[in-house]
Amino acid sequence: MTSKQYGVLDMQTPFDLGKLGEKIALHFLEDNKYKITARSYRLFRGEIDIIAYDQKTLVFVEVKTRRSTDYGFPEESVTPSKQQQIRKIAQGFLVKNNLLDVECRFDVISISFDEKEEYSIRHIKDAF
Repeated sequence: MTSKQYGVLDMQTPFDLGKLGEKIALHFLEDNKYKITARSYRLFRGEIDIIAYDQKTLVFVEVKTRRSTDYGFPEESVTPSKQQQIRKIAQGFLVKNNLLDVECRFDVISISFDEKEEYSIRHIKDAF
């Protein structure tokens, strides 16, 4: 897949790269028939990148994007403390929206770019 339309090599900040990754992940999920419920959901001084339904399962998605895999794969940065933070925010979302009886899971979407500005995407279902 190509990203030349995005100008990855011209991006100056990790924030910009992260937002690009979230945009790519959003399109990926929509193409795979997920129903998007929320983006950049903030609570408890943290954020869940994407919340979506995969049929009847509510999925909390963490998106990680890297310019290369020189320092490891993007999903490796979803540490146990990050997982705990995401779980806490997800619990708050469920309580706030009266969804305590809904089946849930936590996914990671990992996006890596190469020197040709092409990217690969990995969707890790039930990642933690």
